[in-house]
Amino acid sequence: MNRPVVVGVDGSPASLAAAEQAAHAAVLRGVPLHLVHGYLHPLGYGVPLNPYDLGVPAPSEEAQRMLERTAAELADRWSGLTVQARQVAGGAGATLVEESRRADLVVVSSRGLGGFAGLLLGSVGAQVAAHAYCPVLVVRPDTPAGRPDGPVLVGVDGSPAAGVAADQAAAEAVRRGVPLVLVHVGPTPPERDEADAEQAEAGYRAHAVRLLAEASAAVRADHPDVVLREHPVRAVGVAQGLVEASATASVLAVGTRGRGGFTGLLLGSVSQAVVQHAHCPVLVAHPYR
Repeated sequence: MNRPVVVGVDGSPASLAAAEQAAHAAVLRGVPLHLVHGYLHPLGYGVPLNPYDLGVPAPSEEAQRMLERTAAELADRWSGLTVQARQVAGGAGATLVEESRRADLVVVSSRGLGGFAGLLLGSVGAQVAAHAYCPVLVVRPDTPAGRPDGPVLVGVDGSPAAGVAADQAAAEAVRRGVPLVLVHVGPTPPERDEADAEQAEAGYRAHAVRLLAEASAAVRADHPDVVLREHPVRAVGVAQGLVEASATASVLAVGTRGRGGFTGLLLGSVSQAVVQHAHCPVLVAHPYR
């Protein structure tokens, strides 16, 4: 299937930065780019007593001009890119989640129009990252591009979600022509006497080597062309270790849940923290459904 790359656009600088990343992703995949603007009824979220009296809300002419202008500019900058633009009657988050059923990738900004400056991951970005039916690339407005020549990083912990993330990160690394770095974050060693510390460190290293070797073997089985590196790190927390490692990356990939994740929590605490603080765009891995 020739699934498109879909990006939500609302005219804000943050969403336009996301659209630029989406155009790049579409070119790498050789698929069309769909610009989507979800809009609500002018009366807002409330349901009218008799919705049939109001009918389907009309698209905004201003938003349509914004979409067409953005599509034309992206097509000019990215040779060979096919761009479609349309408005959909619905909330932005719900619209993009529905679009993800037919997409290869959905790209969202961490904030759009009306976003609070202190809320690094807006409600739309959080909704799409948690509930999409395909991978989601979250672009922060203050770090829109990452390092284009940097490797793709992926956090691995032996969980099924991390396995999905590693597979999708490997495909992304091959497309970009950069290495894939498997990152396992272990806890900072506690204060112990010398003998206990050496034994604990040896145990940790053996665990990290085994986990990374298993992840590498799984990746190589499906992506034999990927240039692969393994990188065990120590940090106070997993999120902190991944965020620090992301400073040199083009993309950081994470699973929706890792070890210890609650079943009902679709986007785990580590993934949320990474999406909010990483120094590059974050690929939130979802299996295609």
